Amino acid sequence: MLIAALALALAALAGLPWWLPGRIVALRVRLFNRINGDEGIPVPGDLVGVDRFREVYSHPAAGGRSRGAALSDLFWYWLSPGPEMHQEHLEAGERYDAVARTTRRLLAVPRVRAEELTRRCAARALTGLRGPVRLRDVMMPLWAEFAYELVFAEPCPREARDLITGNADDVVSSLKCTGLRHMKRRLRLTRYLLGRLSQVRVPLPDGLTPLEQAYYLQGAFFNTAVVQLSEAMAHLLMVLARHPAAQQEARTGDDRHLDHVIDETLRLYPLFGIAHRITTAGIPLGEHDTIPAGSVLCFDYPAFHRAGFDDPDRFDPSRFDGPSRELNHIPFGVAANRPCPAWRLAPIAMRTAAREVLRRYVLDTSATHTRSLPNRGPCLLTPVGEPRRVRAALALMRVRDRWEDVWRSLVQLVLGTYMVWDARRRRLCHRHFHDLAENRDARRVP
Repeated sequence: MLIAALALALAALAGLPWWLPGRIVALRVRLFNRINGDEGIPVPGDLVGVDRFREVYSHPAAGGRSRGAALSDLFWYWLSPGPEMHQEHLEAGERYDAVARTTRRLLAVPRVRAEELTRRCAARALTGLRGPVRLRDVMMPLWAEFAYELVFAEPCPREARDLITGNADDVVSSLKCTGLRHMKRRLRLTRYLLGRLSQVRVPLPDGLTPLEQAYYLQGAFFNTAVVQLSEAMAHLLMVLARHPAAQQEARTGDDRHLDHVIDETLRLYPLFGIAHRITTAGIPLGEHDTIPAGSVLCFDYPAFHRAGFDDPDRFDPSRFDGPSRELNHIPFGVAANRPCPAWRLAPIAMRTAAREVLRRYVLDTSATHTRSLPNRGPCLLTPVGEPRRVRAALALMRVRDRWEDVWRSLVQLVLGTYMVWDARRRRLCHRHFHDLAENRDARRVP
């Protein structure tokens, strides 16, 4: 009996990596939902189907960004400092328009210039690499230097690269609940940017204080741009590492094929999970149904990207061989409702960076690959032309990744629950708009 019980315990222990993480993730989702309440109308969902996803997302009344949504408190918490100046979270108006114009000017670089900048940054980031790496960690210094040069039009010094990378890593780690936020680390970058405002290569928006200008640059370029490009490239390289034939075709094929690989990667692993918008007026859905003003719409990118595709979990770049305009595929959002301002630049830079990686390395991985990528993309890099002796290394990676997933899921449960609670307690977004309203009312008092 004792031997049987021991054998059963050992079997349960050995199976932990295959069953426990999924259970913990489900528990974490239930806890998050309980803490956040029932706010939000899922789109697509029972009220708005896939067929009306774009229509509702593009509706002028689906334009509220932060004010009036409890969910905003959580995003502001993760994006601090300065979410009130982050382009994505500013409400519509003159301030948003001014910030958006500045962003477009900073991103408006010719294609040849973007490719040359990406190659230079990639050469520095990839020098000396081989063996096991975490792809997101490899990519962050590359895009930190890339973003810095877009903003300041000069090579990125080591001090700035380290500050930007530390800030971006702290933001994305807290977003994925694998670590708590460290405000001192983030504020070091803010102080650095305050001292560099006069060197920005285009005029910064009028009407902003120096601190607001620093917050804007930090949020748009050194949080979001660095994090999203690093995540996108980690997903792309993980896909190629898991599909050797596709990797070889991407290495030798033309740009059109590589673009389709990027499109399919962003379909399978969209960078946005849920994008929330607050309705500023009613949105009619038919003769009897209307989404009322003040509703929180939660646009589910992964669900939309799966709809309408045969075998949607299968990696298949040929889905994009034909016309793609009508496909359920919006990796950069919709044009009518704050699309990603880097929608033109990002694919150019990603394609160039992928070429630089594939020119130097053969990629292999046996690690799990999910949209949230909490493992940061474990991968083996073998220099092109060298013998590949990866079987033992991949077996070790597989075991290590599965066991890491056990403790990581527990960490995410504890830290994620705490941060959701702490964000609701601090109510950063709610208090910001409440204070604005109070100040406005005070100015009206005769």
